[in-house]
Amino acid sequence: MKVVLINRSDQLGGAAIATLRLMHGFQALGVDARMVVVDRHGNESNVSLAGTAWHRRWAFYAERMGIYLRNGRCRDTLFKIDTATHGIDVSSHPWVQEADALLLGWTNQGMLSLDGLDRLGRLGKPVIWTMHDMWPCTGVCHHAYECKGYLAQCADCPLLPSGSKLASKTLARKAALYSKASIRFVAVSHWLEHCCRQSTLLQDADVTVIGNPFPTSDYSCDYVASPALPDDAVVIAMGAARLDDPVKGFDLLIDSMRNLRESAPTLADRLHLLLYGDLRDKSLLQQLAVGYTYMGYITDINAVFRQAHIVLSTSRYESFGYTLLEGMASGCIPVTTGAGGQVDIVQHLHNGYVTGSNDPADVSQGIAWAAQAQISRAAQHQWVADNFDAPIIAQQYLAFINNS
Repeated sequence: MKVVLINRSDQLGGAAIATLRLMHGFQALGVDARMVVVDRHGNESNVSLAGTAWHRRWAFYAERMGIYLRNGRCRDTLFKIDTATHGIDVSSHPWVQEADALLLGWTNQGMLSLDGLDRLGRLGKPVIWTMHDMWPCTGVCHHAYECKGYLAQCADCPLLPSGSKLASKTLARKAALYSKASIRFVAVSHWLEHCCRQSTLLQDADVTVIGNPFPTSDYSCDYVASPALPDDAVVIAMGAARLDDPVKGFDLLIDSMRNLRESAPTLADRLHLLLYGDLRDKSLLQQLAVGYTYMGYITDINAVFRQAHIVLSTSRYESFGYTLLEGMASGCIPVTTGAGGQVDIVQHLHNGYVTGSNDPADVSQGIAWAAQAQISRAAQHQWVADNFDAPIIAQQYLAFINNS
């Protein structure tokens, strides 16, 4: 079987990483798997760059300009929405022509237009679209957050000027595409599937849940004590591309540490945070009521988590939750909010703690539970291997493709 995966990039972003890992998972099973992108950073021979440099630039900037002229010329929302008005025609790419099945990933920002998606659908091959966020079931946004517009017609989009019809028109274009193109959808979490079932666009669509693949063998779970910390320290690792992105809940982290300082001062004295990722407002660190080390941008995530006992996520929304898998594959016990795909990864009070709300007291209770939980690091690592190893996920995709 020949499978071609189509994603905007081969390395930049969570969807790119997941798609590349899935390709490797297919290859481990003996499948001829290749990847077509418009933003190539690696040098793998089975990753092809689609389109000419001029066409790639044109598609990207033409769509951005169209959005900018319709969003009130607001730069803050310029990359929070996509319209898929422009893209690269990959339907004539030799690999696509030869493929037995096409797997779409994150194809926005000038990768595929809706017309391009239609052309792929007309090739007569199984087309499976992996949803890494909500965009396939909304008008223009990637995450609806508190907005419920996608349950109807995406009228009065909060990311657009009042009275704008851009979201509702884009939703109508998607509906027209879905009505004629034979596309099957994969949600990377049950939370995302639930969003689809509620949405106007995908409530009756063929949607299944397959988690993201993970290279468990690349991660060691052996604990490495930090020489800078006392032996009885409880180390908590937390990271994100941007830690103070409102979605990541840094304010909840601050409030939870204050709560621990007040409710369990002895434990708070032992806690030490390892924080990594971009932090635009570094003054926020001064509000943490426990010890911390801010590491900035890092390349060896496994090395960070091997120094930690707990991996913490205070995110308000996550389509999946790769950080939790990275921590668990390194032997950590996860403590996380339950707002998204995290609940597919963490089994409450079994291999981690899932809060029932964004209540700092609940997060504090989860940290206290994890600090004394008797769960071996090897067991955490093995659970990730058993459930999310790349070949296992690739096998689930093959079964889905063969049922097309």
